[in-house]
Order: sequence, then C-alpha cells, then structure tokens
Amino acid sequence: MSTAFMRTLRSLETDGWRASILGILIAAVLLGLWIGWAFLSTVARYEISDAARLEVDQATHLVQAPMIGRIVASRLALGREVDAGDVLVELDANPEKLQIQEARTRSRMIDPQIEPIRAEIAAVEQARLREQQATEAALAEARARLQEAEAQAKFTEGDAARLAQLHSSGLIAERDLIQARAEAETRRAAAESLRLALHRLETEQRTRESDRDAQVKRLQAEIRALEVQKTTAGAGIDRLQYEVERRYIRAPVAGRLADVAILRIGSVVQEGDRLASVVPHGALKVIALFAPPAALGRVRAGQPARLRLHGFPWGQYGSLGATVSDVGSEVHEGLVRVEFALSPDANPRIPLQHGLPGTIEVEVERVSPATLILRAAGRLLASPTTSSGIPLQ
Repeated sequence: MSTAFMRTLRSLETDGWRASILGILIAAVLLGLWIGWAFLSTVARYEISDAARLEVDQATHLVQAPMIGRIVASRLALGREVDAGDVLVELDANPEKLQIQEARTRSRMIDPQIEPIRAEIAAVEQARLREQQATEAALAEARARLQEAEAQAKFTEGDAARLAQLHSSGLIAERDLIQARAEAETRRAAAESLRLALHRLETEQRTRESDRDAQVKRLQAEIRALEVQKTTAGAGIDRLQYEVERRYIRAPVAGRLADVAILRIGSVVQEGDRLASVVPHGALKVIALFAPPAALGRVRAGQPARLRLHGFPWGQYGSLGATVSDVGSEVHEGLVRVEFALSPDANPRIPLQHGLPGTIEVEVERVSPATLILRAAGRLLASPTTSSGIPLQ
C-alpha cells in the first residue's frame, strides 16, 4: 500500500510541474503579445468640442431698425428666401410724405413766379435797344448840327478877322466890323449851345443805361432768389425722400431669413432693434470652439475630423466627414476658433443648413499604446505631491 501511495505522490508532483510550465508559457505569450501590441500598434487620439455648428462661408447680415418707428407692414418669415433690396419691414412715413407733397407744391409755384420776371427782363432789354437806337440817331443829328455850327462859327470868325484888317486900312466902316464880330459871336454861341445839347444827350443816355442795368440786375436777383428757394425745396424733398426710404427696411443681400423677430402691426421698434438676419447662399463649413490647451499646437490644418449633429442621432443618421482648414491664433473669451471644410461626399440623409449645432472630434495624432502609458506616467510623476498623496501648495 505504501508503494501505491508513493507512486501516486510522484504522479501528482509530475503533473503540477508541467501545469506550472504551461501556465508560465501562456503568460509569457500573452505578455509578449501585449508588449508587441503596446509598442507596434497605433491608436488615434482625438480632441472633442461640443461647441460646433454649421455656417455658410459668407458673413451673415444682421437686419436692424435704423430708427424708432411704428410698424405698418412686415414681410418677415422664418426661412423665407429674399433678394437683395426686398422690403422686409415698413415703418410709418406719413408725416414725411405729407411734407414732401407740401414742398413739391411750393416748388411748383416758383416757376410761375419766375416766368413773368424773365418776360419783364426781356421787355427791358427791348426797350433798352430801342432807346439806344433812338439816342444814336439823336446824337448823330446833334453831332452833325454841331459840326455845321462850328464850321459857320469858324467862317464868321475868319470873315470878322478880314474885316478888321480892312477897317484898320480904312476901307470899311466900323459898323460893318461890329456887325461881323457880332455875327461871329452868335455863331460861336450857337455852336456852344449845340455842344452842350450833345453832352446832355450823352449824359441822359448813360443815365438811362445805368437805370436799365439796375432794373435788370434787380429782376435777375429776384430770379436767383426764387431759384434758391426752388433748389432749397428740392434739397428738402431729397432729404425727406431719404427719410422715407430709411423707413423701408430692406434685405441687404440675397439669402434666407433667420432669427426672425416677432413683430405686430402697430407696434413700435426702437433704433438698433434686431429684426432678423439674412443668411446668404454659399457653401457650408463647420465652426468649432476649443480650449487653448486642446487646440494650440495640436489641431492643425489638414487633420481629419467627424461631425455629429445634435438634432440627428449618429446611430441612425451617421456622422459627417470634415477636414481642419484653419486654426485661430488668438484666444477669444477663453476659446480658440477652428474652421473645418466638409467632405464633398456629405451624408445625403442629413439636410444640411446654416446654424445646426453638433459635436466634432479631431484626430490629432496616432501613437502607440506604450507612448500613452509613458505620457500618463510622466504626468503622474511630474505632479508635485507629498508622501500622503496631497498636492503641494
């Protein structure tokens, strides 16, 4: 019986050693496989942002109230397609329109006042022309008479001089000499009278010309004053028309209406109130905001990404492929802006439109699991702690 017991004991010892060797071999193989996987395989690392949304590649235009006013018409409707210049909201402009009518009435009354003045100027010019013609004829006649009188005076003066020589020689009587001299003085006085008459005609002509000039200038000044009134009225009409046009709030660009405010006819809007926004037509892109440590130096142009829209469960609709196109270099309000270009083969099951929010994940690198383990260990060792595990202050 002891022999059988010893044989059984040796059999058990042999079986236990072989099982241990087998277990060690299996553990070594598994450890080798794990080490090979840790050092030879690669896994993707992602940075994720929940603040992502679809936007068009053109700036959205805000529609605001340019002034305070009462709404008389509204054509705002969410999603409505509009063209540039389409009237979206109309504010009350009746006071300005009434002022325009009044100004136009005053402007139309100016032309009937100008025409009689121009006719009067034409009449004055015609009268001036007739006066000039008559005066020229009178002056020509006066000059001819003066020339004739001066010739006669000169002749009588010469005749008196000859008679004086004859009288000194005793050839004629003194009475003849006195008569000749009197005749010469009469002729000279007549010539002088004609010269004075000619000067008076010339002076009267200059006076009449001056009066006509003053009259024409006065009438022209009246016309200029009326034309200034007309120009001022026209400028006032243009200003009022500009004010009326400002009360027609139009679409700045062609696109689709979004963020439409609820407006009621008769309600009053204040200057600067946001009424709607116009999303222009264009290609869609993805805008996402990342924390600076996640984006700066890690997210770069060309990296692949996947977008999951909040309104379309990814398990049912899938996700959208994208590529990093631009990374902001500045931090704004504690976040960095990153832009993505959607893949040309976007998911046709999702109706893409501006403003859809979502979550985007960016593949920033592919590393081995061993690298991730070493990085985690390095961060753990780099954190200053006490022996009790309490961080140092």
